[in-house]
Amino acid sequence: MSATTAAGPAPDGPTTLLVIAKEPLPGRVKTRLTPAYEPAEAAVLAEAALTDTLWAVRAMPARRRVLVLDGRPGPWLPPGFEVLPQCAGGLDERLAAAFAACTGPALLVGMDTPQLTAGLLAPALGPEGRQGCDAWFGPAADGGFWALGLAEPQPRLLRGIPMSTAGTGAAQRRRLVAAGLRVRDLPELLDVDTAADAVRVAAAAPGSRFAAAVDRLGRRVPPQREPASGARPGSPSPGGGGRPCRPVN
Repeated sequence: MSATTAAGPAPDGPTTLLVIAKEPLPGRVKTRLTPAYEPAEAAVLAEAALTDTLWAVRAMPARRRVLVLDGRPGPWLPPGFEVLPQCAGGLDERLAAAFAACTGPALLVGMDTPQLTAGLLAPALGPEGRQGCDAWFGPAADGGFWALGLAEPQPRLLRGIPMSTAGTGAAQRRRLVAAGLRVRDLPELLDVDTAADAVRVAAAAPGSRFAAAVDRLGRRVPPQREPASGARPGSPSPGGGGRPCRPVN
């Protein structure tokens, strides 16, 4: 971790790297980590995840590194980033606006995958990643997506996609294919949503700030409740759905 912090930014590349995030304030981020964690503790975990993500992005070759932020930057922001405010509207509009601020290839990630490394995105950022490929798609284990790369930013490809459902990722990928884009997939990642997710992601990212924060606060996995009659463990709730696509919170 200290070596990453001390290193300078990676060399220039052709791609604009976008991180879309919320300012890690208690009660505004990681609300599904409560009650296992207090709101202030959830904010500590959110800040650690965001910081890990930003430093990972700083280690990747990029034309620009842009934080698209809901809120104000804090001491967790490393040098080398532009900061743009998020626009108003739903998540699809905010993602579309982030891409609209770019020219040339752009790749967007969220703040919920602190296990992100430069190696995970290397296939999308190298010269071979642009050969015969128009889009890179990173599926999330909850049915959303953690990364989206476009050779030519087209905001219309995101507008109108139903967000915060278990089918968000599938709908987004179908939209790309229907537009005639040649899509390649990145590895599936688990984003941090619940306390159980936090434990699993911390184990997948040993040595990270996020793992250190989880260890410091304690691994608080609430006991599993018995499923209702006829329901299967881990199945979506009757209300619909699944956990949200998490590029933001």
